[in-house]
Amino acid sequence: MDHHYDGEENDYMQQEDDWDRDLLLDPAWEKQQRKTFTAWCNSHLRKAGTQIENIEEDFRDGLKLMLLLEVISGERLAKPERGKMRVHKISNVNKALNFIASKGVKLVSIGAEEIVDGNAKMTLGMIWTIILRFAIQDISVEETSAKEGLLLWCQRKTAPYKNVNIQNFHISWKDGLGFCALIHRHRPELIDYGKLRKDDPMTNLNTAFDVAEKYLDIPKMLDAEDIVSTLRPDEKAIMTYVSCYYHAFSGKQKAETAANRICKVLAVNQENEQLMEDYEKLASDLLEWIRRTIPWLENRVPESTMQAMQQKLEDFRDYRRQHKPPKVQEKCQLEINFNTLQTKLRLSNRPAFMPSEGKMVSDISNAWGALEGAEKGYEEWLLNEIRRLERLDHLAEKFRQKAAIHEAWTEGKETMLTQKDYETASLSEIKALLKKHEAFESDLAAHQDRVEQIAAIAQELNELEYYDSPSVNARCQKICDQWDALGALTQKRSEALQRTEKLLETIDQLYLEFAKRAAPFNNWMEGAMEDLQDTFIVHTIEEIQGLSTAHEQFKATLPEADKERQAILGIHNEIAKIVQTYHVNMAGTNPYTTINPAEINAKWEKVRELVPQRDQALIEEHARQQNNERLRRQFATQANIIGPWIQTKMEEIGRISIEMHGTLEDQLTHLRQYEKSIVNYKPKIDQLEGDHQQIQEALIFDNKHTNYTMEHIRVGWEQLLTTIARTINEIENQILTRDAKGISQEQLNEFRASFNHFDRKRTGMMDGEDFRTCLISMGYNMGEAEFARIMSIVDPNRLGVVTFQAFIDFMSRETADTDTADQVMASFKVLAGDKNYILAEELRRELPPDQAEYCISRMAPYTGPDAVPGALDYMSFSTALYGESDL
Repeated sequence: MDHHYDGEENDYMQQEDDWDRDLLLDPAWEKQQRKTFTAWCNSHLRKAGTQIENIEEDFRDGLKLMLLLEVISGERLAKPERGKMRVHKISNVNKALNFIASKGVKLVSIGAEEIVDGNAKMTLGMIWTIILRFAIQDISVEETSAKEGLLLWCQRKTAPYKNVNIQNFHISWKDGLGFCALIHRHRPELIDYGKLRKDDPMTNLNTAFDVAEKYLDIPKMLDAEDIVSTLRPDEKAIMTYVSCYYHAFSGKQKAETAANRICKVLAVNQENEQLMEDYEKLASDLLEWIRRTIPWLENRVPESTMQAMQQKLEDFRDYRRQHKPPKVQEKCQLEINFNTLQTKLRLSNRPAFMPSEGKMVSDISNAWGALEGAEKGYEEWLLNEIRRLERLDHLAEKFRQKAAIHEAWTEGKETMLTQKDYETASLSEIKALLKKHEAFESDLAAHQDRVEQIAAIAQELNELEYYDSPSVNARCQKICDQWDALGALTQKRSEALQRTEKLLETIDQLYLEFAKRAAPFNNWMEGAMEDLQDTFIVHTIEEIQGLSTAHEQFKATLPEADKERQAILGIHNEIAKIVQTYHVNMAGTNPYTTINPAEINAKWEKVRELVPQRDQALIEEHARQQNNERLRRQFATQANIIGPWIQTKMEEIGRISIEMHGTLEDQLTHLRQYEKSIVNYKPKIDQLEGDHQQIQEALIFDNKHTNYTMEHIRVGWEQLLTTIARTINEIENQILTRDAKGISQEQLNEFRASFNHFDRKRTGMMDGEDFRTCLISMGYNMGEAEFARIMSIVDPNRLGVVTFQAFIDFMSRETADTDTADQVMASFKVLAGDKNYILAEELRRELPPDQAEYCISRMAPYTGPDAVPGALDYMSFSTALYGESDL
């Protein structure tokens, strides 16, 4: 124990020494240490009847130092030197230091000379070393010792006091409650702890120091003021003082330690006994479970169904997942408990645990090994058996699937193969049925493998002794029997389809030949009927003769056409013969044509009926065209005479109106004679109208014998009548103009000569440019506006031409009196009494009633400055009147 401490203490002393070197320079701490260490030394020296006053002086000769060591160690030291010399003192101090070193304390930097010389720092360090070794080192609390043990003791003793928290040997004690708590914990009657306050450290510290000195024989080693005033009280001083508390209460501490030791020993025994009982029970339960489980695992009776075997496997998996893992844990825990128990027994110097018979760890391991072996064999057997049943189930399922697929495929196949749909089918349908049947035969051949596989699987199931083999065999036999029947029916249907195909191909060829010949023949008949019934429209003899020739040629082809008809009907009869002979049930008519023999015969008869009808129609049309030709020639003969006659008369009338032979009266007489001769020609026109009426009734639209049509003749005749009437009228107007204007015959002839000269187109009228040229030749000098004014007079209807009558009116006006308007205006002024306006009553008084009313209705109201109500503007009226007379 001392040896163990030496290492720790040496390290601790080294740390303390280093700490001292730095902090003993603090006067406050040095003061606290001096007082505390002096009081501690005196607490022991008084047992020898002495004490010290000054710590660094009173130990210089080594005598009291050796005495102190003897008191606190209970041992005798070497005899001291009694001399007063320095050497004697050094010798005594060395004896003391050697004694301290003999107790395993390493004195670092502390020499006898320095103690003898009164070195305070070294003296305090030496005393602290003594305190550590003899007052603190032996303190032991729960496997901790010295300073840590003392600190732990303080913490444990003050733990119930919530306002005390001992973490060190300096500031944790400043409030004094730690000291009071230690006293109260051991001697609660000495201190009323409830009255103490954390904020009154002086009272707390003095209370503790006084009570400790008075009742616990612990001298005052600390000063309350020093502790409170120091930021960090000296640790060594506090530890020294607190160690006195520990030793003061050590008697009670020893009793507690003894009780703890007894309890600890009893607890270890009780725990060990409990572990033994637990082991025994756990081992028994585990062995019993193994004993029950192994027979279950060794059962190798196979099941007949996969479901039952899978249930076994599921039970085994439950065993592996749910039942075994806890037992594995129990086995592991059993071994752990056993090893832990043996270790504890060995550490507590108890004899090793010996389990009951058959419950050793080795027994359990052997039983567990047997379980593992049975388990492994069982699992292998289960998997093999499941694989075997799986193989059987797989084969059985495969058999069922293939059988089901095959049965589904064969469903309805017998009905399909036995149907007689080919008896009413067309060739295209038969070919489709054959292709469909060929596809079915391929499908049938493809299914051969499946039938063989079904039989092979059934055989394998029998060999493996499948439990449901009878039903498999029955199903397999049914499939094989049905397969043979399908093969026979397939062959039979194939032969029937091929036979029907050949018959229908023969009929189809005949149908095709019939269609190829019947179609053009039918078209020929329809064309013939169309031609024979065609309503021909001809206009000449030549056209009707062409139609008659074509009809005769058509009649010449009829015998050959009848032969073709007989041949076509023969093809149809051949088809009917095949149908009747081979009992072919025809599904329909000829697919290549809709034409049938009845239709051909009906159309042929129709053609035969239409031929004589066409003959008669051509004869009648020929006679009609001969009559039309007679009418054309009759009309043309008259039209070719009347047309030129009208033209000649038109030209003669034109010459009379242009040429100036004789007086106007002579020309008028000549024209009236022409008019009489023209009127006398009217019966010939009427006769031509009669001939034209006959042509129209005969619907004759052209006539190659004449270029004249009735319309031409009518227009010419009407123009002739109009021209003669207009020419006579013009001559009459010229006579009126001549007489009214006083124009002489010579002037009139001159006007005519000028007009004829500029009538370049000889139409009896001048256009605008010819009229302009005529005016310029007559000496007129005029611009566009003046010419336009003149044209508005001579061509009021804006036709763009000037007639001879208009030309005469213009020329006679230009040469006559031009003051007419002024004369009329002057006459109105006379009637108005020399006023610039005239009243209605003045007009009614001076003029005849109708002329007066004419003037009143046309005169505008007068608006001059001298106007009176009812005043009329006769000046504007006179101007307008003059203008109207010009127009």
